[in-house]
Amino acid sequence: MGVWEDLGRELDAWGEAARLATLWWRDDDAVAPTAALARLHDLASAHDLVPALAVVPRDAAPSLPGQALLQHGYAHTNHGLKKKAELGPERAAAAVAGELAHGRRRLLDLFAGRVLPVLAPPWNRIAPEVVALLPGLGFRGLSTFRPRRAAEAAPGVTQVNAHVDIIDWQERRFAGDEPTVTALIGHLSDRRHGRADAGEPTGLLTHHLVHDAPAWGFLARLFAVTRAHPAIRWLTPAQAFGLAAA
Repeated sequence: MGVWEDLGRELDAWGEAARLATLWWRDDDAVAPTAALARLHDLASAHDLVPALAVVPRDAAPSLPGQALLQHGYAHTNHGLKKKAELGPERAAAAVAGELAHGRRRLLDLFAGRVLPVLAPPWNRIAPEVVALLPGLGFRGLSTFRPRRAAEAAPGVTQVNAHVDIIDWQERRFAGDEPTVTALIGHLSDRRHGRADAGEPTGLLTHHLVHDAPAWGFLARLFAVTRAHPAIRWLTPAQAFGLAAA
């Protein structure tokens, strides 16, 4: 038996329990229109899906497409000393907050009506001191990686993470069907059995700029399989966070 059959059995188990497995999709590092981004949107449209595009504010092109835009830090610049991070503890929280506020204003000026008040930190890392400042900066959502510890990262800031990264970053290529589908099954199973927050939708994480042919093929198969199963519901980013775009 292969991992795709295992996924089918996991989804069947959700259906047998009269439960609906919710998923959402985040794609990082959007800056400008590219052939890869166009392909991402075509794939999403073919399966009636809405990806959340995590946009780097400093470099965002006014012509960037997308229905649901998140803020991806400010400049995607590494300030980390050990692990890569832009919003880590290496700088004063007030300085980081100033950059985030500037980036948020720029996104709203460029893409009013398509921006969700959600922050997706570059490299999925953010200092607790910065998290505490998010409500005052106008953010109502935070998305990092791995199962959330609580439904709110700070008062009024809903946390909805990604859990399945399709890229092997050491090789900078598709991670492969087996580890990727296994990660998907793992989070779904943990939610179903109460080992993870059942209310947090399972998040798919992609990076359109580094997708190779196997990555695109995997996504097409995943969307076809999950869209055909009655126990799955793909949420829009706004639905995942319970928010409206500004």
